[in-house]
Amino acid sequence: MAETTLTDIRDGERKPDAAVVRDALGVGVAVGLSGFAFGVTSAGSGLTLWQTCALSLLVFTGASQFALVGALAAGGGAFAAAAGAFFLGVRNAFYGLRLSQVLALPRAVRPFAAQWVIDETTAVTLAQPDRRAARIGFVATGLSLYILWNLTTLAGALGAEAIGDTDAWGLDAAGPAVFLALLAPMLRTTTERAVAGVAVVLGLGLLPVLPAGVPVLVAALAAPAVLWAQGRRAQKEGQR
Repeated sequence: MAETTLTDIRDGERKPDAAVVRDALGVGVAVGLSGFAFGVTSAGSGLTLWQTCALSLLVFTGASQFALVGALAAGGGAFAAAAGAFFLGVRNAFYGLRLSQVLALPRAVRPFAAQWVIDETTAVTLAQPDRRAARIGFVATGLSLYILWNLTTLAGALGAEAIGDTDAWGLDAAGPAVFLALLAPMLRTTTERAVAGVAVVLGLGLLPVLPAGVPVLVAALAAPAVLWAQGRRAQKEGQR
């Protein structure tokens, strides 16, 4: 495989392994603690301790997990909840296409590595200057985040069971709050902000009239709608 998929390295520019691990662990710990909020939210939505832990162990993509339990908590059907989680998780497939070039892992390892292809591991991996650093960053981020996310999920679910009614404590808002905190820094361009704004309008506007979980699916139309509008505007400007 050609090395053009990575940044060319000049003498003296290689990043120390310790620095890569330090940065990766910083991301893993910071985001991994959010698993507590998921555990609380999932238990509050009616899922059992084992169901909650299974989601983190097997699904392991925070936004999709929050979308699933949020729809269930709102009274949505299993199909609508799963569909919303699926559409949020599709982005990981595109991450995988890019990371497969950067990491160039052996075929036997790829099915296991796929479990860790998420926002955080992708960001850390692509920020590295060479393949060695990218592999270290991917493994360190994925391992620390996976372990901590699952441990804090367990702690959150156990805590929610001990507390009882999570709504009375306002803990039902923990999941959406964490999701927004993770999403906000990603909205860097005007297009991204426009998509987010349209999605919010669609989701909240349709919430009173559609079954729980369905507004999330409709909000997914925000991206093609914004891109279509921008294309039309660019076309009109080009004709002037």
